[in-house]
Amino acid sequence: MTSLALTIRREHPADHDAIERMHERAFGPGRFARTAYRLREGMPPMADLSFCAHVGTLIVGSIRLTQVRAGEVPALVLGPLTVEPAFMDRGIGAALMQAALDAARQAEHGLVVLVGDEPYYRRFGFRVVPPGRLILPGPVDPARFLYCELREGAFDAAHGPVRPLAAAAVA
Repeated sequence: MTSLALTIRREHPADHDAIERMHERAFGPGRFARTAYRLREGMPPMADLSFCAHVGTLIVGSIRLTQVRAGEVPALVLGPLTVEPAFMDRGIGAALMQAALDAARQAEHGLVVLVGDEPYYRRFGFRVVPPGRLILPGPVDPARFLYCELREGAFDAAHGPVRPLAAAAVA
């Protein structure tokens, strides 16, 4: 069997349907009820911070970042990070994470939040949000609510509800 190189590139509009099908396979129809999805509801992911992993012409992974507010602090919510099951445990998720976080730092964003597995995300600089510091718009295991400072001190002023940017603008 030949080995095909992995390519990471920014997501293109034409990738949307393939990525949505991958999310359906990975997370199922109940994904829309999850708190992490509610944060992104009605907000498109940022085109300059959303990436795809390809093996040949096949999309095998995807990561998206969307703008939110953490209290009064501008922030990004990371997710979903998705890798096709047949391509898991090959470093694709890590490559996507690094591409997205590097792009966010380069664009001078300061803070990223996510709901995920702390042992996995720790290597990228994520830590558990202290209890009561930030409030999500739905239930979540507090041990899975994580943040990463892309700029030192960016988390210091983050207190209160985490809201989609559209909801924050009218609040």
